[in-house]
Amino acid sequence: MFLIIIGILLGALGMLLPLYRANRENEVLDEEKQLVIRERQLVVDFMHHMVEALGEGLSRDELRQRIVHAAILCSGALSAAMFERTGDGNMRGVAVEGLFPPHRPLPPGTSEKLTTRAKFIEQILRSETFPDNEGIVGSVATTGKGQLVVDAVADERVVRHEDRALMVRSVIALPLKFRDEFFGVLAVANAADGNPFTEADFSLMQSLAEQAGLALHNAQFLNFQIEKTQLDLDLSLASGIQQMLLPDEMPNIAGLEIDARYSPAQKVGGDLYDVFALSESRLGVVVADVSGKGIPASLLMAICRTNLRQIAPRFDSPAEAMSELNRTLGGNFNNGMFITMLYAVIDLAAGTVTFARAGHELPLISRRNTLTNVPEVTYVGSEGMSLGMVPDEIFAEVISDHVEPFNSGDVLILYTDGITEAPNEEDKEFSNARLADTVRTLHNRTAVELNDGILENLHRFTGAEPQRDDFTLVAVKRA
Repeated sequence: MFLIIIGILLGALGMLLPLYRANRENEVLDEEKQLVIRERQLVVDFMHHMVEALGEGLSRDELRQRIVHAAILCSGALSAAMFERTGDGNMRGVAVEGLFPPHRPLPPGTSEKLTTRAKFIEQILRSETFPDNEGIVGSVATTGKGQLVVDAVADERVVRHEDRALMVRSVIALPLKFRDEFFGVLAVANAADGNPFTEADFSLMQSLAEQAGLALHNAQFLNFQIEKTQLDLDLSLASGIQQMLLPDEMPNIAGLEIDARYSPAQKVGGDLYDVFALSESRLGVVVADVSGKGIPASLLMAICRTNLRQIAPRFDSPAEAMSELNRTLGGNFNNGMFITMLYAVIDLAAGTVTFARAGHELPLISRRNTLTNVPEVTYVGSEGMSLGMVPDEIFAEVISDHVEPFNSGDVLILYTDGITEAPNEEDKEFSNARLADTVRTLHNRTAVELNDGILENLHRFTGAEPQRDDFTLVAVKRA
């Protein structure tokens, strides 16, 4: 009878055991499923924090702090910190929350100087630097791979602090990166439940670090776009101001045709031209080129033009006017900047053009030979050094006036090196010779037609090559 009962019990146990195993397997699957759901929700929550941060337009420091705060909320860690490279082979803390242990031992007796321990730890983390291959953080920065330290007490890379509140029991450190772009290291220390971090915690933090890297990348891109938009606006404003400094219309002096063209290589340029009446029969013409491009060059050119307009009417001699201009501009030259300039005064009553050249391109004069009836084109030279290059005394000693006849039918062409040095696809320059040949061919045309023809030949020569330098072109023809 006893054996029969035993048999019945064993049979029942045999039937119940598979049911138990099935139930236990279902429970495990449910636990794993709940863990995956929880992990997925934590990642979603973290992403939500990052999207909110970007939407609020946080600064880079604020975004870092938001990341470490979100890392604590989502991981259940007691503290978190972010580290970045300093550019000199070191790492430093850039954001911290909680009592995250400093990377190195604390200086003795310094904590008493601060009101709270948390404040002290934060200041230490933000001030200390360490080699980017040192410790767990350095290992992550060097290899680009995350580190899970289950038992940090036994890990020699972890500093032992005297303060038990700074004891590291378990730590996770992960790289913050997007594709090949490395932003830093995110580390969390000590789970709030007192247990070591697990592989599941590590997997979760890896997902969070990926989202944080993406957020840092997007924030960097957004900041770049904002800065670019602001720069474009600044450049547009500067371009508008620069255009306002150029003459709206040419002076109306009987017997003279005047036409000017200006094209910056960028939104703002370093070229300048100006044309102004000195009297009913005298005309001042200026063409200049500041070293460099962009806003600094345009600002210096604006200062130059304003001062020249005040100085020019006080001097009959172009050389004396430019010497005074050099003295006036002395304090505005910096970082090796200088200006080349040619200032010409056309006197209809005297039938002359007088010019002074401060290191600028040679002026070109085209005249019709009365005997051969063929235009003669000549580049006319004179001495002079660029504005801002040498002391005032040397500048005034070197620069000089040069006088040329300027009679009926004569043409004066002033330009910057953006014209003559414009390259074609074979990297050959347009050159002074091509400019002279073009002017010779177009000598009988009006000033407007002369400039049209020069630019047409220039563009035909350069083809599809982009404009590399600012160019200015001024044509003056005596009727």
